[in-house]
Amino acid sequence: MADSNDSAKPDFRVDGKVIVVTGGVGILGKVYCRALAESGGTVVVADIDQDACEALVAELPGEHLAAPVDLADEESIVEWSAALNERFGAVDVLLNNAAARPPNIFAKHHAFPLDDWNQMVAVNMTAPFLTTRELGPAMAERGRGSIINVSSIYGVVGPDQRIYEGSRYEEQGGEIRTPMAYSATKGAVVSMTRYLAAYWGETGLRTNCITPGGVGSGQNSTFTEKYSDRVPMHRMARADEMAGAVLYLASDASSYVNGHNLVIDGGWTAW
Repeated sequence: MADSNDSAKPDFRVDGKVIVVTGGVGILGKVYCRALAESGGTVVVADIDQDACEALVAELPGEHLAAPVDLADEESIVEWSAALNERFGAVDVLLNNAAARPPNIFAKHHAFPLDDWNQMVAVNMTAPFLTTRELGPAMAERGRGSIINVSSIYGVVGPDQRIYEGSRYEEQGGEIRTPMAYSATKGAVVSMTRYLAAYWGETGLRTNCITPGGVGSGQNSTFTEKYSDRVPMHRMARADEMAGAVLYLASDASSYVNGHNLVIDGGWTAW
């Protein structure tokens, strides 16, 4: 006799869930917001630019909220979180997606300014600490919810310096280089995920992480070719290929997944 659970179908939709997306108007943030809205969620678009947040909300199907916040400022995060908790009681999903892009992000290590380092630490690492500190307790008290942190392939392995020669990204500042601050902060996000998974797991609040590999978004052909040569699938990712992982971790389909880092890299780390 078959177990009654054999016929159960996992629910990958997020109908009725209030989902906060930091860095919501960024390249991947927009993709996440659209995918979550199309799957029935109420999306809270959070970024520093209020006009951009409102413009994206206007494009999404359904009713959503623009909630601007300065993720480099503790007071801004505390006030923003309090407003969300007052409005919703507790949010259902917190997607910590924001990442800083300081003016000298592609500077060489020996010339990397401390101000740029501090900006990346503030947004990439301190902000997830503060957002989870402020929004997490209400989620835990209610006994359910999902925190999704976003790391990077370079938070898991070191950047392959060979792919940078001749590589450029004009829209983001020219010659491409991954700074230590990026690797350090994104590596920290993985550790923070495991900490929170153990800290709140017994309450029903789950914490997981996604780690995207390289996403094609305007890099020149030299970079694209060199990067693709390092990937078993022999190509860079499309932005939309990251959305499935977010939907899975935001939905009840992942109800027993906690403390996991889901790497989406086309096999970059397989060899």
